[in-house]
Amino acid sequence: DDAVTKGGHLVVVEGSVPTGIPGACTIGGRSAEDLLRAATRGAAGIINVGTCSAFGGIPAAGPNPTGAVRVEDIVGGVPVVNLSGCPVNADNLTATIVHYLTFGEFPATDDLGRPLFAYGERIHDTCPRRGHFDAGQFAEEWGDEGHRKGWCLYRLGCKGPSTFHNCPSVRYNDGTSWPIGAGHGCVGCAEPNFWDHMT
Repeated sequence: DDAVTKGGHLVVVEGSVPTGIPGACTIGGRSAEDLLRAATRGAAGIINVGTCSAFGGIPAAGPNPTGAVRVEDIVGGVPVVNLSGCPVNADNLTATIVHYLTFGEFPATDDLGRPLFAYGERIHDTCPRRGHFDAGQFAEEWGDEGHRKGWCLYRLGCKGPSTFHNCPSVRYNDGTSWPIGAGHGCVGCAEPNFWDHMT
């Protein structure tokens, strides 16, 4: 409340906003929508962490019984940066905040409001399995010889060719792993409507 009263603050939002169920996600009798509107009043910017706050995520997937929407469907007139992906990568969040503290503005973004430093390349372009794709070496079933040898997971549904994120280079858990590195294909979680369009 003190930060909002002073203004010029950053608001970090995780999760979509339920609008279809009165009283959903209430804190102290105030709905998530009311709290979001109040917290962003006078804000210098909003950082959406995760695909739900950035694009609605899985809660907004059909049939969307809670009426879940992205933050920008509720709040306007405040600069927004979207750090989509499930979960948000802590390194990307830190870099975004440090950029803001250093330059007084968010980093350059793509047309979806995602920082280019983190979302400027497709996962496929920097994937360590890309050489296998180019060579026509694909895992055909989970656990088959190609899967055990680290071949490309495209034929098992990997969405790396249509997903923009720096997962291959930054990774998760202190840079130790990421979905493809763990043997599972990319599900495209950094993209809008990924659950409806990529599953």
